[in-house]
Amino acid sequence: MSQDHTDGGGPGTAPAGGGPPEYAELPAYAERVLDVADLIPPGRVMTYGDVAEWLGDGGPRQVGRAMALYGSAVPWWRVVRSDGTLLPSHELRALEHYRAEGTPLREASRQAEGHIPKLDMRRARWDGRGAEGTGGAAGEGEEAHT
Repeated sequence: MSQDHTDGGGPGTAPAGGGPPEYAELPAYAERVLDVADLIPPGRVMTYGDVAEWLGDGGPRQVGRAMALYGSAVPWWRVVRSDGTLLPSHELRALEHYRAEGTPLREASRQAEGHIPKLDMRRARWDGRGAEGTGGAAGEGEEAHT
């Protein structure tokens, strides 16, 4: 897992100590989630459900919990909601990353609160093809869906 993606924390930022004090080390499931997040190429995203399907374990809520507690060490902005909505209270930081990486976005309508764009999931979603050392369902050529 890469440590060079830290930028002050991701969704549900973990405390500076690296996680809740009740954990002496990173739980195995969280480590697996973070490893998948680290594989997602710049400009692409996977949903919480995609990551769970890739792992063949857990579900979107478990992935979201792992990302909320420990995701600041990886490119957290690349693990997203299936509808393309940016994470509340992290929209602007995520948007900076998406624009810098060229992640496909759908501009917000004038009626949208704050005029925050959404991810263009049809174009931005990554199915895991081409990732090295992967054994998940999506990595075997099956497109992940949520």
